[in-house]
Amino acid sequence: MSTEDRRSRRSRRLLRDALVSLALERGYSNVTVEDITERADLGRATFYKHYADKDALLSRVTSDLLEELHARLLPLVPTSSVGFTGKPVLELFRHALDERDVYRVILRGEGDGRALREFTDARTAAAAHIFRARAEHHGVSPRIDVEVLARAWVGEQIAVMRWWLETDPPQLSPEEVTGMLLDLSLRGRYWANGFDGAPPDRDEGIPAED
Repeated sequence: MSTEDRRSRRSRRLLRDALVSLALERGYSNVTVEDITERADLGRATFYKHYADKDALLSRVTSDLLEELHARLLPLVPTSSVGFTGKPVLELFRHALDERDVYRVILRGEGDGRALREFTDARTAAAAHIFRARAEHHGVSPRIDVEVLARAWVGEQIAVMRWWLETDPPQLSPEEVTGMLLDLSLRGRYWANGFDGAPPDRDEGIPAED
């Protein structure tokens, strides 16, 4: 790597860290490019050499995070496409712990929710791919639309992860929270609420139409 490449990489890292720390302190909407460059101790020209505005910087922070996560999850795809191992979820929570501040910015919906939508859509697409591959491997047909299934699964993870990361330190280990989510996925909410046996007929809980 050339000296220029190293300098650019360092500058992008400083700008990323500055944006994340300021967004957590003040809220993304209250942060300016001048605030970011001052925190990073870099000139405005350096900022605009890499990014058009702070939205472009946030988008890059999100895409970099997703690329890192994808690289960590890629070796786990073959086994997770066959069975319910829980390993991808565990790796996701471990990654979130490693990059806690960046995840907090994204999961809070900073930047008018753009980063959160990008993160959610990427995770949903990955989950849907695994669900389809798993169903095909076992020769079964999903009973619920795979897109709905994937969004429900990812939505649970995001809701739990946001709560988990906002406590300092997190109340549960990545292993503990993953185990609970996996039990919920495999056994269902009826079991999770403490009930035994088969759940009652669903019609019993649906009000009759007038």
